[in-house]
Amino acid sequence: MNKKITIIIFDDHNLVAEMWSELINSDERFSVIAICNDTSAKSIELVKTKKPDVVIMDINIQPLSGIDATKLVRKESPGSKIIGVSMHNQPSFAKRMLKNGATGYVTKSSNRNEMFEAIIAVSSGEKYICKEIQENLSKQIFVDDDTPDISKLSEREIDVLKHIKDGLSSKEIAEKLFLSSRTVEVHRSNILKKLNLKNTASLLKFIHNSSLDV
Repeated sequence: MNKKITIIIFDDHNLVAEMWSELINSDERFSVIAICNDTSAKSIELVKTKKPDVVIMDINIQPLSGIDATKLVRKESPGSKIIGVSMHNQPSFAKRMLKNGATGYVTKSSNRNEMFEAIIAVSSGEKYICKEIQENLSKQIFVDDDTPDISKLSEREIDVLKHIKDGLSSKEIAEKLFLSSRTVEVHRSNILKKLNLKNTASLLKFIHNSSLDV
């Protein structure tokens, strides 16, 4: 019998992590050996001790983001391959994960087969980017240079943009994201600057006239 691919899952939502674990363990090729609900020193040490073949890393985990934690995992367990997982479908997040040492990236809208393909690919030394990210990257290639590029935005700015799209005020966004209203205003200003837009009205027009999924 072939050796199973060992996996550690990083996700701060217990239910999500348990669902991924159950799903992955349903395939006889894989074995989830641990679940980490944070990126504390203890969790990173666990990876160093167990040295899994693959680490599935939610990029929104705390206290370190998955993007930053990827560097530590690569340092402590160089042989472990990392797959970034996120609800964000913007190629910029996949690029950041790969830059920090990940070799795979899937969105949370990816199906089971894509996750399995990603695990097999990275454990074999290959890179894997899910179809949704590939399609969005292809769309960006054909966008005019003058068109606002949402990939310039940070992860937090994307979160703020989602709530702007839903019509929330800065105060409401602050409550949703556990930030101060002032911090949200700074994010709004940075979003406009990065997208080269004049005001919120032009931002909303851009969102609704494009095929953005934020």
